[in-house]
Amino acid sequence: MKYVFGVDVGGTSVKIGFLNQDGNLLESWSIPTDLRNHGGNILSDVADSIRKFVELKSLNDDDILGFGFGLPGPVVNNVAIKCVNLGWENVAVDEAFIRAYGKNVLVQAGNDATVAAAGEYWQQKIDGDIVFITLGTGVGGGIIAHGKVIDGAHGAGGEIGHIRAEHNEPQLCTCGLYGCLETEVAIRGINARARKLILEKNLKTTLVDDETLSPKRIFNAAKEGDTLALAVVDKVGQYLGQTCATLAATTDPKAFFIGGGIANAGQILIDAIKKHYVNYAFSALRNMQFELATLGNDAGMFGAAYLIIAGLNK
Repeated sequence: MKYVFGVDVGGTSVKIGFLNQDGNLLESWSIPTDLRNHGGNILSDVADSIRKFVELKSLNDDDILGFGFGLPGPVVNNVAIKCVNLGWENVAVDEAFIRAYGKNVLVQAGNDATVAAAGEYWQQKIDGDIVFITLGTGVGGGIIAHGKVIDGAHGAGGEIGHIRAEHNEPQLCTCGLYGCLETEVAIRGINARARKLILEKNLKTTLVDDETLSPKRIFNAAKEGDTLALAVVDKVGQYLGQTCATLAATTDPKAFFIGGGIANAGQILIDAIKKHYVNYAFSALRNMQFELATLGNDAGMFGAAYLIIAGLNK
């Protein structure tokens, strides 16, 4: 049996997964992300941690197929163009890790959201292309076509959160544009819409505009029939349904997968998206499959490992 390491690099911690070639996660652990020196110690820390694990397990070099990395920023040909949270700019991840590890090993790197899409694709054994959307503090995504991760020419393939979704009252996005999907269906946007409706006092609600307001509370209230909460959920479904219809006309995927913390709302979110999707979708694409992602915070490790497996199967 051969093995692969999947490394999910975040701004706070680095998750490292040890998987076999069939995609079974055998062990995982995390180490702190050292942001000193513009993140210059991160890959060395990962190499040290994995080297100790390899020695502990008495693994031979031939047992390891490679090392995959998911990174919080655009990646082109294994070069991290800019990872603001890490302090990286134009870091050749493969070359840097090989130097840190001390051996000429196979390294593949990709954007974290795109890599998470690959993880879902691999583990759910999808027969066809998929689009993955992750909803949380921001909105990320990934596209898998013919079993391959679509990074794009500039490392921005799958940046679904920055498709323009709101034209009438566009809000400023952290990317510098206005009206991005992220401004409406990420945590801040969902809370802002609820606060606006609470202030208007036109809809009955049990929700209160205080520090406890959150997408979780909003979706839970909607499940209990709260009128205002249902209006917020419906609007979230509209933005996502419209965006998915646009993506479907471009990629024609087998399925859309919705992940991230907000997706913990469950079926009520999927139903809201599907309700509006059919109103925007081209006729040949209306019978679309929508699913909740299943891997949660482990998706990055699985997907990073899949980068190695997919590369070997080219």
